[in-house]
Amino acid sequence: MTNTSPDATTLFVCVTCKTQTAEPVSSEGPRAGARLLEAIHAVAGERRDEVTIVPVECLSNCNRSCTVAVSAPGKWTYIVGALDPDAHADDVLAFARLHQRHEAGLPPWRERPEYVRKNTIARVPPLPRSSEEASLP
Repeated sequence: MTNTSPDATTLFVCVTCKTQTAEPVSSEGPRAGARLLEAIHAVAGERRDEVTIVPVECLSNCNRSCTVAVSAPGKWTYIVGALDPDAHADDVLAFARLHQRHEAGLPPWRERPEYVRKNTIARVPPLPRSSEEASLP
């Protein structure tokens, strides 16, 4: 984990994701999701400062793994898949930093890394902060 602020954007990284290539997966090496987590941790610290990084067991997106989720209290959550652990750590962190900086967690589409724009699986609205917000149309 990097940032411990309660309002920090959290980057959840599925560490159980397997590779989507046709090549057989070696049982000796780490899975693709775990390699993605390692690659994210290898990125320079100042580029991770605004983001809390949390490994998780399965994000249930096996058809488009490797998968991450980007979330924060009161903000939209994004699920991004089809990530290459050797190529997309920077894109994932760049998007998570944009998410952190945007009040509602909705960074402008054109500012998002191209790979993230093309491989966003879902965008989930934030939970209402109060029962009054929940009843608004």
